[in-house]
Amino acid sequence: MAGQSVVSVNPARPGEVISRHPVAFATEVGEAVARAAEAQRDWSAVPVPVRAEMIARCGEALAGRKAELATLVSREAGKILQEAGGDVQEAIDMAGFIAGLGRSAWGTTHPCEMPDKIGFTTRHPVGVVGMITPWNFPVAIPSWKIFPALLAGNGVVIKPSEHAPACCESFVDACREVGIPVNLVNVVHGFGETGAALCTHSGVRAVSFTGSVPTGRRVAAMAMESGPRLVSLELGGKNAMVVMPDADLDLVVEGAIFGAFGTSGQRCTSTSRLVVHSDVAQELVGTIARSAARLRLGDPLDPSTEVGPVIDRGSAERIHGMVEAATSEGATIATGGGIVAVPGCEGGAFYSPTVLTGVHPDHRIAREEVFGPVLSVIEVGSFDEAIAAVNYCEYGLSAAIYTRDINLAMRAVHRIDTGIVYVNAPTIGAEIHLPFGGNKHTGNGYREAGSRGLEQFSEVKSVYVDFSGRLQKAQIDNRDAVEASG
Repeated sequence: MAGQSVVSVNPARPGEVISRHPVAFATEVGEAVARAAEAQRDWSAVPVPVRAEMIARCGEALAGRKAELATLVSREAGKILQEAGGDVQEAIDMAGFIAGLGRSAWGTTHPCEMPDKIGFTTRHPVGVVGMITPWNFPVAIPSWKIFPALLAGNGVVIKPSEHAPACCESFVDACREVGIPVNLVNVVHGFGETGAALCTHSGVRAVSFTGSVPTGRRVAAMAMESGPRLVSLELGGKNAMVVMPDADLDLVVEGAIFGAFGTSGQRCTSTSRLVVHSDVAQELVGTIARSAARLRLGDPLDPSTEVGPVIDRGSAERIHGMVEAATSEGATIATGGGIVAVPGCEGGAFYSPTVLTGVHPDHRIAREEVFGPVLSVIEVGSFDEAIAAVNYCEYGLSAAIYTRDINLAMRAVHRIDTGIVYVNAPTIGAEIHLPFGGNKHTGNGYREAGSRGLEQFSEVKSVYVDFSGRLQKAQIDNRDAVEASG
């Protein structure tokens, strides 16, 4: 109701309030859409290279605020400082990449089947784009959506996660201070009702959502019920790292620790499953478990901290419930497996880095997204069994294989059903110039980042120009006449 607020707190010390923002209901969302629509009419008339130059300036503004923003990301999202700085740097890099697209091809040309006629494609903005973003990359993900949407000529209304509203506000402020029109990018805060109002508003012509599969399905259903709209979904992952007997095991240990426990396992690409050949499983898993047990949990602002908190106490309890359910199905806890109290971080939502052995592909812990620092070990006896285990879930975002055999690696790339595959690297580490997204229930076919990142924010128009000076009848059997005229 009126007067409600979104209250952002530090997940390491939830008694520390970072910011408060009024909740936007349907009326406020409608006002934001109207402002964006009015500003978009002028913005769409700005030449694309000029839009690109303004986006480049946004990147410069973010670079100037990098230390300040990284500290805010660390406080609000619980990322350790090095990861928080990487979050901001990704937004800076995205600004530079998208700015470069401002002078690249905006379409393609095609030969036509009749003489003195040419065909080409071009792109046009959709109008106003509604965006719903998560808290785990509170600066980077808004940049992945806002910058290509602006380059395409759109207005924006964005609802950030209620866990990271201040990061989004600071990101948008940095863009405004270098000339992005104030009403072109609007931030609204709230919960499910705010998101629903944004998805169903008649003035919103495209919706871009990053989050969980259940919420994404609701977003898509709401948006299309009152559509038509472009709806792009970037949903969950259950990412697997395959380890073959010939792999460099020291490299595997490093990759597994970073992939599974970096960002406290709260990346959509985090390494959640270790699919390891039985020939090396005992030695490898023991080393990983010992390494995980040595990781230092603590205040993410402390440079010595290696693993920060999960986003809130409810998440820690949900993760613990999944670990307990896994043991009831037969899994064994090799290390971790509990909520941890960290000195100096009273009430903080910390979960110990956890390694589970004895997991089977059909176990719940191997099929459902944990979104926490939990690595499930699945032993296999062959390459074919490993590939089957990787593909045995509804997600298809990221996967990795460790092997010295290039032929085996390329067969894995061909057979693994994910949108991203790494060879001799963990399942995290996507770069902004390649398309990002997944298969199966992970998404609905769109890709973010790379040159394809424009697709969800623009519509293709096909143009035919006939300069023959006469009527040339198309889509009838006129081949003889065309050949005769030639």
